Amino acid sequence: MDGVFAWVAAHGYGALYLLLALGVAGLPIPDETLLVFTGYLIFRGKLHPVGAFLAAVAGAWTGISGSYLLGRTLGAGAVHRYGKYVHLTETRLAYVHRWFDRIGHWMLLVGYYIIGVRHFTAVVAGMSRVAYATFIAYAWTGGALWVATFLTLGYFLGENWRPIAELVHRYVAYASVAAIAGALLWYVLWKRTRTRA
Repeated sequence: MDGVFAWVAAHGYGALYLLLALGVAGLPIPDETLLVFTGYLIFRGKLHPVGAFLAAVAGAWTGISGSYLLGRTLGAGAVHRYGKYVHLTETRLAYVHRWFDRIGHWMLLVGYYIIGVRHFTAVVAGMSRVAYATFIAYAWTGGALWVATFLTLGYFLGENWRPIAELVHRYVAYASVAAIAGALLWYVLWKRTRTRA
């Protein structure tokens, strides 16, 4: 993690953009902690707030758009070819599409705050053929809010950024696991109810 921080401190906006683009696209990069650290660099006067915000937002938008395009171009074909090996049938995929039509757009907006969800929802949005304008409206707005939240946190924490950032990273991870576990539990219960009906 310290190597990531050192790279941003040394290379500034370009490193911030690249790391967030890769992290939001799904690589194991501590995105929230990186943003808090960037806020601290703004506090120290090492980075300009506007430049840091624009670089971070551009990185988030690039990463999430890449996931969307991946789902739109390769997702359906991959499901048809390999879905049977992971029990992902056409029926289950159709259910995911219907779910996305109901609340998926909002998950694009708030999914940034749940580790693993932002990438998944973008891929599903692509597979569901969500209009690109709709995807941008929700996913890009969510990305800007997410970046602003953690940059502001790092700025106001100042020299105390590190222990709080570690807590944020830990509890965001816990909350993410809880949210995913809750969603899986709901799906299992819903499936049992339908089977009995």
